[in-house]
Amino acid sequence: MSQIRGIRACLFDAYGTIFDFASAARRAEGVPEDQRGALTALWRDKQLQYTWLRSLQGRYADFQQVTNDALDFALDSLGLASPALHARLMALYLSLSPFPEVSETLRALREAGFATAILSNGTPAMLEAAVRNAGLETLFDAVFSADAVQVFKTHPRVYQYSLEKLGLEAAQVSFQSSNAWDAYAASAFGMRVVWCNRYGQRRERLPGQPDHEVRSLAELPALLAPPV
Repeated sequence: MSQIRGIRACLFDAYGTIFDFASAARRAEGVPEDQRGALTALWRDKQLQYTWLRSLQGRYADFQQVTNDALDFALDSLGLASPALHARLMALYLSLSPFPEVSETLRALREAGFATAILSNGTPAMLEAAVRNAGLETLFDAVFSADAVQVFKTHPRVYQYSLEKLGLEAAQVSFQSSNAWDAYAASAFGMRVVWCNRYGQRRERLPGQPDHEVRSLAELPALLAPPV
């Protein structure tokens, strides 16, 4: 498998790529075991739908509000509506478990000379809490939020914002996401892309084409030629 060359920075999506969004429902007291999967899936689906719909409507609300509204919809739909459970799950979203290989992968990339950063729809406060609670503060050079441009991925402004902050060209950045729609959009924008297909998704019928598809971020360091 050929290495991607000319990369200076590794940029990561947060939710589903670095952090396991399913860990909130798994850890929440009050969510029946047989409904954890359904709650996770519906909450995530509505969260994403609301980001895209708000972007199309030009009615931005930050990711904290979007996540809150999506959870409210999911709990109501599953007959689990409860202010206490809602508050518990929102609090747990700030301390999502990182995937097992994340720390070691980030260390390997930094030792190889790559800058590391997050680019996420999450608000700065949400991302700061998630990174801190996961003990990853020293493994990222920067954390970028779509909140800075008041629109969500996959709008090109979000990807452009990260390049401006990094001071790099798109071809100098390797973008990693577990979300196929995000991976394809970043590729169409011009970034080099490694799609971390954790969930066995089918390829998207959208513009763009990821350079590589992997099942774990542990495969990433071997795919990138060290910066010169």
